[in-house]
Amino acid sequence: MYRSHFKRLSDIILAGTALLVMSPLLVLVLVAIRLQDGDPALFRQQRVGENGRSFEILKFRSMTVNTENVPSADAVSLKITPIGKFIRRTNIDELPQLINILRGEMSIVGPRPALPSQTQLCTMRDENGAKACKPGLTGLAQINSYNGMPESEKAEWDGKYAANISFLQDLLIILKTFGYLTKRPPVY
Repeated sequence: MYRSHFKRLSDIILAGTALLVMSPLLVLVLVAIRLQDGDPALFRQQRVGENGRSFEILKFRSMTVNTENVPSADAVSLKITPIGKFIRRTNIDELPQLINILRGEMSIVGPRPALPSQTQLCTMRDENGAKACKPGLTGLAQINSYNGMPESEKAEWDGKYAANISFLQDLLIILKTFGYLTKRPPVY
């Protein structure tokens, strides 16, 4: 019942409330990016969503204008702006995805949306049932050391999540995400 009805309702309530409460911060970041490196302040990228449907993910832009579009693991070698370093370390760059959640393309909790080029990860998610989930702002793989994790391990965590979706599990993942955010951030 939670997965089919209440998960979407809780996503709308949480994402809407977060956008409202954090709107001053979001405007401040938007202005800071524009002042430092011009437009666009938002980064848009095609990602693989629920049941393999493509959608455009939103993030605050952390790299210089016209930077090559690459997976996050390869991004460290590219030019990150000073404001970009800050918003990446604090995960503020991810907050525009609350709009993706309100539009129904994402959920608060679920597997992180893959790039279309991550075909192996998409195939493994298809095999373990995680492909049927809306991608999430956070997820089981993220709270279990997502950075540097092999795709096979990400897919394993995603499959575990898909097999056991519940309100309690989502609540625990959200709470653990806040704990994850208090850890020392990666160096960019």
